[in-house]
Amino acid sequence: MSIRFRAIAGFTALMLAAVWSLTGQQSAAPQAPGAGQGRGGGRGGRGPGGRGGPRLRKTVLVWADTRNGIAQHDSTSHAMALVERLGYESGLWDTFIRTDSNIISYNAKMTTGQPASGGPNLGNIDAIFFMGHREVQLDDQQKADLLKFVHDDGKGFVAAHVALTAMNASWPEFGEMLGGVYDDHPWGQAAGTVINEDPAFPATKHLAPTFDMNDEFYQVKNFSREKSRVLLRLDLSKMPANANNHSTNGDFPLAWAKMYGKGRVFYGSFAHSAKTWDDPDVYHMYFEAIRWALGMTDADVAPRPYVPAAAAKSN
Repeated sequence: MSIRFRAIAGFTALMLAAVWSLTGQQSAAPQAPGAGQGRGGGRGGRGPGGRGGPRLRKTVLVWADTRNGIAQHDSTSHAMALVERLGYESGLWDTFIRTDSNIISYNAKMTTGQPASGGPNLGNIDAIFFMGHREVQLDDQQKADLLKFVHDDGKGFVAAHVALTAMNASWPEFGEMLGGVYDDHPWGQAAGTVINEDPAFPATKHLAPTFDMNDEFYQVKNFSREKSRVLLRLDLSKMPANANNHSTNGDFPLAWAKMYGKGRVFYGSFAHSAKTWDDPDVYHMYFEAIRWALGMTDADVAPRPYVPAAAAKSN
């Protein structure tokens, strides 16, 4: 590809990104991971001033500290790379990827925790995509900074699958922000039917009213429909009996959105398997969730009560 063509392609993608952001119209995610040609010209997120120039796109931190996980999920690395690719090919955001937790600070830090001369920190990013596993270690100041980032600064927080396991024993406020905490995956990797409760939400409007999914469906506890808007739930009427299923009324949320102070929070239970992230329905869901968390689209996230499928049909 010639330098001139790459420059034109990069400028065109940048202009499209500006139009998408201004109009709030739903954009399509790249057709498949790695299928697009990119913007050309490297990151290109800065203006004419180079590294010190103004940032022209949003910035997403992909944060996945998995050091304390019982097992490294194969999907985590692929999901992180996919989020970067979605931002790169759409031209909507630049991505920083970190697998340590020293990044959670308003002061730039190296991966060792020592002060850095510059770089990403909570003061210059717009949203976090999180896939930390189990007891991610943050000190008290980092915990306060993360809550401030979402609650007070109004930044976005999108979490996927294994993120539900993070800090659920050591930090109750994190579970409050996220909407709940991990409570087992009763069937392990299994086939199930998913009910789309909110086909108007940007991240679920492309999904059918019901659809089949093979995944490790995470169960959530300390969850309240009075605080979160459920988008997707598992149809328990089609799942085999399991003693570890703790739902007493048939409600099993899989994806939800909520406001945490000024910030937008989204959680999706998909996907345990790396190959599931290549499913267009799955990566398009997270693409639109990130756009919503960044404030590029709007949606009604007012909490709604659980309505059993039988009752919904009778109405």
